[in-house]
Amino acid sequence: MFKNSIKEVLQERRKKIKSSLEQVAKKSGRGENNYNAVFPQYGRAEDENAEEVAAFIDGISMGENLKKSLDEIDLALKKINSGKYGFCETCGKKISKERLKILPTARYCLNCKEDKK
Repeated sequence: MFKNSIKEVLQERRKKIKSSLEQVAKKSGRGENNYNAVFPQYGRAEDENAEEVAAFIDGISMGENLKKSLDEIDLALKKINSGKYGFCETCGKKISKERLKILPTARYCLNCKEDKK
C-alpha cells in the first residue's frame, strides 16, 4: 500500500517535471530523458541578443536540474518495480517511511547520508 502511494506521487511528479522540461528544452538523441536547452529568438537588437543568451544559460541550468530530478524519479520507480525500493544503497537497511514520504527518491538512510557529508 505504501509503495503504491509513493509510486503514484512519483509518477505525478514525473509528469510535471517532463512538462516543465519540455518548456525549456527539446528532446534530443537517444534515451528517454535526453533534452537540450532551446536557444530563444527574441530579435536582432543588441539588448535582445543579451536577453537571449541570459535565457539560454538559465534554460541550460534549469534543464539540467529537471533532467537530474527525472533520472532520480525513474530510478525510484525502477526500484519499486523490482522490489528494491526503500533500501539504503550503502548499508542495505530499510530507509524510514518518514524519510521516503518527505523524499520519495531517497537512496540512502539518514545514517549513511550523514556519513557522506
